[in-house]
Amino acid sequence: MADMDNFKEATAFGVGTPQKTIGFPLKGCSNLDWGMKNRLSRIFNPKDGKSLMLACDHGFIMGPTGGVERVDLSIVPLMKYADCLMCTRGILRSVIPPTNTIPVCLRSDAGSSILTNLNDNVVIDPEDAIRMNVSAMAVMVAVGDELMEAKTMANLYHTVDIGQKYGIPVMGVTAVGKQMARDAKYFRLATRMCAENGANIVKSYYTEGFETVTASCPVPIVIAGGKKIPERDALELAYRAMNEGAAGVDMGRNVFQSENPAAMIRAVAAVIHKNMKPEEAYQMYQDLSK
Repeated sequence: MADMDNFKEATAFGVGTPQKTIGFPLKGCSNLDWGMKNRLSRIFNPKDGKSLMLACDHGFIMGPTGGVERVDLSIVPLMKYADCLMCTRGILRSVIPPTNTIPVCLRSDAGSSILTNLNDNVVIDPEDAIRMNVSAMAVMVAVGDELMEAKTMANLYHTVDIGQKYGIPVMGVTAVGKQMARDAKYFRLATRMCAENGANIVKSYYTEGFETVTASCPVPIVIAGGKKIPERDALELAYRAMNEGAAGVDMGRNVFQSENPAAMIRAVAAVIHKNMKPEEAYQMYQDLSK
């Protein structure tokens, strides 16, 4: 029992002052549960609703590709500059320090490699995501792949079911196979299908007409950095995507394969959170590289 001596009667009721209703910065997320919003607020900066995600999950299909041969040496030092880390459970458990406080988006499916039939994936046990206290789960969807479209979409909505149960957001990752066109029409279809099937975030690629992709998708889109391109071009890519409706960038190779990864990730962050123009961001990259 609470000590009732000197009990003070309640008087500070704030009569006449309406309770503030705190808005939520991410589109399509206002009706989510508290836990879901809390995890999304770790990934997307609540001040601007934007996110720089550092991707290092390439090894789950590519093995030790250039720049992530040693994640402990290449990625861990960069985490302090990112809003979120995207990785696999194996890397998370074996390399990422448990003292880390950066939110994690967990690659939650696995299967085929670059040596076989890409996109033939299954979902890992989503309860593992709970054990690792991750902020989101990422599942690939192969829209337009005749063999894998239905299977990978089933992977997504199964993961969404678990995510809704435990309050963990799900990111649908649009895969682009050899037979798929990288154009706005395709990405409008792929991103919308991910959202319609319950994805809280969608990861896609930038293309001409990207503003129609973000406009027709009811949840936040983050763009993939894709293959390594010159630093100036990668900063231009990020700038154009953000100004055409993206909520963030999930960049890997264009950071960790850069001549100066630490300078590059800081320049990308300036584009995302400060709306720095590409030429200014590239100058920042060059200055930090000296």
